[in-house]
Amino acid sequence: MIKITLPDGSVKEVAKGTTALDIAREISEGLARNVLAAKVNDKVVNATMPITEDTKLQLLTWNDPEGKATLWHSSAHLMAEAIELLYPGVKFGIGPDIENGFYYDIDFGDYEISEKDFPKIEKKMLELAREKQQFVRKEVSKADALAYFKEKGDEYKLELIEDLEDGEITFYESGHFTDLCRGPHIPHTGFIKAVKLMKIAGAYWRGDEKRKQLTRIYGITFPKKKELTEYLELLEEAKKRDHRVLGKQLELFTFSQNVGLGLPLWLPKGAQLRELLEQYLKKVQRAAGYQPVITPHIGNVNLYKTSGHYQKYGEESFRPIKTPVEGEEFFLKPMNCPHHCEIYKATPHSYKELPIRYAEFGTVYRYEQSGELHGLTRVRGFTQDDAHIFCTPDQIKTEFNGVIDIIEKIFTALDFKDVLIQISLRDPKHPEKYIGTDENWEKAERAIIEVAEERNLNTVVEYGEAAFYGPKMDFMVRDAIGRKWQLGTIQVDYNLPERFDLTYIGADNEKHRPVMIHRAPFGSMERFVAVLIEHCAGNFPVWLTPVQAIILPISEKYTTYAKKVLNLLTRLDVRAELDERNEKTGRKIRDAELKKIPYMLIVGEKEEENGLVSVRKHKEGDQGTMRTEDFAQMVNEEVKNLMNV
Repeated sequence: MIKITLPDGSVKEVAKGTTALDIAREISEGLARNVLAAKVNDKVVNATMPITEDTKLQLLTWNDPEGKATLWHSSAHLMAEAIELLYPGVKFGIGPDIENGFYYDIDFGDYEISEKDFPKIEKKMLELAREKQQFVRKEVSKADALAYFKEKGDEYKLELIEDLEDGEITFYESGHFTDLCRGPHIPHTGFIKAVKLMKIAGAYWRGDEKRKQLTRIYGITFPKKKELTEYLELLEEAKKRDHRVLGKQLELFTFSQNVGLGLPLWLPKGAQLRELLEQYLKKVQRAAGYQPVITPHIGNVNLYKTSGHYQKYGEESFRPIKTPVEGEEFFLKPMNCPHHCEIYKATPHSYKELPIRYAEFGTVYRYEQSGELHGLTRVRGFTQDDAHIFCTPDQIKTEFNGVIDIIEKIFTALDFKDVLIQISLRDPKHPEKYIGTDENWEKAERAIIEVAEERNLNTVVEYGEAAFYGPKMDFMVRDAIGRKWQLGTIQVDYNLPERFDLTYIGADNEKHRPVMIHRAPFGSMERFVAVLIEHCAGNFPVWLTPVQAIILPISEKYTTYAKKVLNLLTRLDVRAELDERNEKTGRKIRDAELKKIPYMLIVGEKEEENGLVSVRKHKEGDQGTMRTEDFAQMVNEEVKNLMNV
């Protein structure tokens, strides 16, 4: 007999070899019908896998992220099976689950495939799903695995197998399809009740532009048809909120082929929106003891060799800038931190000065592949709200807490209520991916975990997601329609101070090494603005919107009075515009609503005679009349309350 400990702490004694699905049936048949996979001692496995030792067990359903991921990975296999039946001889690359669904990279050879073919693939997938095909795991020797895919003529699977060690190779069979896969999978295909293939794209094999471009098909599945309907409705809402569409409609930003792909141009209203965000954070930072610094857009290549960025990200950077001096090369900076290290190093420091906090809205450049560029969320030039804190080891937790306070303040001001925090640690199986000593990594990871525990934060731990120089805490927010975005980040770094030989004089009059904390509450201004646009559908809070009020004279006769109102509002710190067009008032109101301007001030004969404005609120309509000064006071009070400072 073995002991099974369930999440509620209860313990079951079962026979050795019992499966998670068996245990689910003991609890209830209803639960068993919904179990997609299991977590055995924190590892996700097939629910049908025999358990052979005392185990901590969690049964995973559609309500668990790992349950969804398992169903979507199995759906990638189901789609591959359907495609192989419909298009014999196709070859398969990789087919993982992703945040919303799955994809598979496929070499269709001479077949022509387009989204017009999706309905017949979906139909075939549902036919196969109804067969309730079981996913059968088989351990295979490397020689047998190579022989199998050599006979099929699939060079992609052969290449993947060559990278694996003998003894760690597994196949999964389901129906007519066999795939190289480590799993896990759902018990059978019958759990998949609704299918939608979403889009088709090109994808270079293994992300290498020099290799063959495969066809990537994205899809999503659900255990109930109703959930697919709700998801498609959500996508329609997301289209309405697309920051690329709203950015154009609200005149915030644009792109130009002449300037270059992935290099946004901020229009006046967008620049003002961004400036307001920057001013807000600068005010918060000043109160928290940060000092502003400015660094150049380029740096000598040796700077990034010292930091390790050249070795790690050289291929993702723009090509070096060569000067007339032989051997001299510069890079467009991919990161601000090496520059800040040099600022710290420029003068000697005592422990009495620490912590030192340098802050900069620094623009950095990375050569993203053109196919990966997407509006403001994936660009080649972006500005980070970067800061680096240099502190003593015993100040880490205090400083870390201070940064969390800033991030929470920002999220409150911008109405991001659903926040999940990810603690990103090293991948213990691949230490070669990271720089620095085990001792420093352990200290840094322990500090982050302790802060999270002491603050009782809502966290998940992800191994292998750390930066190459240190562990981090990433802030994931869900927007108004439930999508998850990674925004703010905090990272503890013992390694760059070592690489740059940074020191301070301690109380013992000896040299000591500072610890470096990297932090960016917004992350990047471009990405943050994109997420904010989609979160609020362009209806920015009054403190942040580029135009807080628009003055609408009902005819040309009242333009002079409207200009007086505009001048007074400007003096009273209200951002206002005047619509002088020779249009009917109704048309002006409709246009102001489309521009999502919070307040419309209508002025005519009555308003001019009494020194008033007639106030309309976006989406809410008439708010009555008031003095211009009273309106300005109302807006400024609203701003003060929303800004949370």
